Amino acid sequence: MADGTKEKQNQPRSSFCLHVTECFQDGSPKLSRKSSSPDNLEDEKHGQRKPGGWKAMPYILGNDTFERLATFGLLANFMVYLTRMLHLDQVSASNIINVWSGFTNFAPLVGAFISDAYAGRFRTIAFASFSSLLGMATVTLTAWLPQLHPPPCSAQQQTLGQCTGPTRAQLGALLLGLGFLSIGSGGIRPCSIPFGVDQFDPTTEEGQKGVKSFFNWYYATFTVVLLITQTVVVYIQDKVSWSVGFGIPTLLMACSIVLLLVGSRVYVHAKPQGSMFSSIAQVLVAAHKKRHIKLPEEAGMVDGKFYDPPIKGFFLSKLPPTNQLRFLSKAAVILDNDLKPDGSPIDNWRLCSVQQVEELKCVIKTIPVWASAIVSFTSMTQQGTFTVSQALKMDRHLGPHFEIPAGSLSVISFLTIGLWLPAYDRLLVPALRKFTKHEGGITVLQRCGTGIIFSVLSMVAAGLIERERRSFALLHPNEHLSFAWLAPQLVLMGFCEAFNIIGLLEFFNREFPDHMRSVGNALLSCAFAGSSYLSSLVVNIVHHVTGRNKRPDWLTNDINAGRLDYFYFLLAGIGVLNFFYFVYCAQRYHYKAKNVYVIEEKPYANQVELASNDA
Repeated sequence: MADGTKEKQNQPRSSFCLHVTECFQDGSPKLSRKSSSPDNLEDEKHGQRKPGGWKAMPYILGNDTFERLATFGLLANFMVYLTRMLHLDQVSASNIINVWSGFTNFAPLVGAFISDAYAGRFRTIAFASFSSLLGMATVTLTAWLPQLHPPPCSAQQQTLGQCTGPTRAQLGALLLGLGFLSIGSGGIRPCSIPFGVDQFDPTTEEGQKGVKSFFNWYYATFTVVLLITQTVVVYIQDKVSWSVGFGIPTLLMACSIVLLLVGSRVYVHAKPQGSMFSSIAQVLVAAHKKRHIKLPEEAGMVDGKFYDPPIKGFFLSKLPPTNQLRFLSKAAVILDNDLKPDGSPIDNWRLCSVQQVEELKCVIKTIPVWASAIVSFTSMTQQGTFTVSQALKMDRHLGPHFEIPAGSLSVISFLTIGLWLPAYDRLLVPALRKFTKHEGGITVLQRCGTGIIFSVLSMVAAGLIERERRSFALLHPNEHLSFAWLAPQLVLMGFCEAFNIIGLLEFFNREFPDHMRSVGNALLSCAFAGSSYLSSLVVNIVHHVTGRNKRPDWLTNDINAGRLDYFYFLLAGIGVLNFFYFVYCAQRYHYKAKNVYVIEEKPYANQVELASNDA
C-alpha cells in the first residue's frame, strides 16, 4: 500500500463519524497567546469572563441530542416507508433517498459560509432548527393524513405491482418536507460542534480541558442516539404506526428548539469572522492576473518578492512557502503599486499573502484523495436501500413472537465499529508501531486505502450472499433464509467505515490549516453527497440497460426475479478500479509541511524569498 512521502510530524488524534451524519475533531491544537478574540481580551481587562462553559452544556448537548434523535429517527427506516406506505418501487425509492441525501450533504457548505460570514452560529442553528421542525412536521403529516398518501395495499398486491402509487401532490408534499429538512441540516451540521467549542476559553488550561470533555460527551450522546433510532424508533414505525413513529421525532425536535432558546442568555456568541471562500477566490483571481510573471526554478525571486505579513486574529499557525502548485504562488508576488505606505495590499484581489496561497494549496492537494472516497462510500449507501430490500425478503424473527425491523439491521455495522476501534487503538496500533516505527501504526493514507479494500470486499460478500438468498427463495418459495446471512456484508461495511471515514477525518485534520479544519468536515460530507449521486446514477443506468427483451432488470421491484447480486458485483468492480486510482494518487502525495506556531507578532510588512520546501 502506498503511503506517500514519509510523514515528518505527528498525526493529530481524531474521533470518527458513524454512517453519513457528523464528524468532529478530538483534541485541539496548541494555541498562541495572541489568539484570543478581541471580545475575550476586553473581558479579561475588566476581570470578567463571558458566560458559557459547562453552564451552557446542558442546553447545547440537550439540543444536539434531541435534534439528532429527531432527524435520524425520522429517516432511519425511510426506505421501508417509501416502498410500503407510498408504494414506490425500490428503484424510485432509492433515487429519492440518494438525491435527497446528496443535497443534504452538500448543504453544510452553504450553511458554513452563511454562519462564518454573516449570521453567526447561534442564529444559523436557530433558523435551521425551525426549518427542520417544519420539515419533520410535513413528513409526519404525509403518514397521518389519508389525503397525503396512497390508499392501503396488501403485501401480495404490492409484489404483483397492483398498488396505487402516490399522486403528484402527495409526492410533492413529501419532497417539500425533505427540502425543509435539508435546509435544517445545512445549518445545524457545520455549526453544532463549533458552537459548543465557542463556550470555552481556549487560552486557559481549563478551557482546553473543557473542549476535550465536550467532544467526549458529544461522541457518547451520538452513539446512544444511533442505537436508539435504529432500534426503538424503527420498531415503533414498523410495528405500531408510521404517524406515531414520525410524530415522536417531530416532538423531540420541538424540545430541541426550546432547549436552544432557553439557554440563549448563557451562551458565548462568537461574532462572524468572515468566510475562507472569499480568500480562496482572491488567490485564484490574483494568480490569474499575474499569470505572466516568471517564478524561479529554485529559490530567490525574479520579478519581485513574496508578500508574507504576520498572521493575525484567529489564525493559530503559519504555513511555510512551498514549491508545489507554483502557479498559485504568483498571487503573493509583490509588484510595483501593490502595497500601501503602511505595508498592506492596495487590492486584495491582486496581492495575497503566502498564508492564503498555502491554504489554498492544502485544499487543492487533497481533492484527488477526496474523490476516491466518493466511490468507496457507495458501498455504505447501500445499507439504507438495497440491503433493506434484502432484509424484507428474509426471516428476521428472534423467537416465535419478535421480528426485527428491516431498517434496524444496520446496527450490526455500528456495533462492529464500536467493538473494533478500541481493539484497534489499544492492541493493533502498538503492535504495528513496533514494525513500522510510525506513531499511528500505519499512515492516514494507508488507513484510507484499507477502507477502500473493505468496501470492495463488502460488495463481493453482498453479491455472494444475495446469490445464495435468491437461489434459496426460488427453490423454497414458502421459506426464507435467516437475516443472519446479512451479517458478513454489514460487518465488512463497518470495517470500511472504521478505516475509511476515520482515516479521511484524520487526513483532513492533519493536512488542513488549523482554522480550516471545519472545511474538512464539509468535504467529508460532500463525499457522501457525491456517493449518493453516483449510486443513483449507477442504479438508473442498470435499471434501464438491463431490462431489455421483456426480461426484468437487475433491480426490479421483486428482487427474487431480478439480479441484485450482479449489481453488487458491478459496484465491487468499480471499487477495484477506484483502489488503483487511489494508490496512484497516494504514491504522489506530499504531506503538508510542519506548521510554524505563532508565539509573538512580527512587524507588519515582511517579505520573504521562496524556500525550496517540497514537503
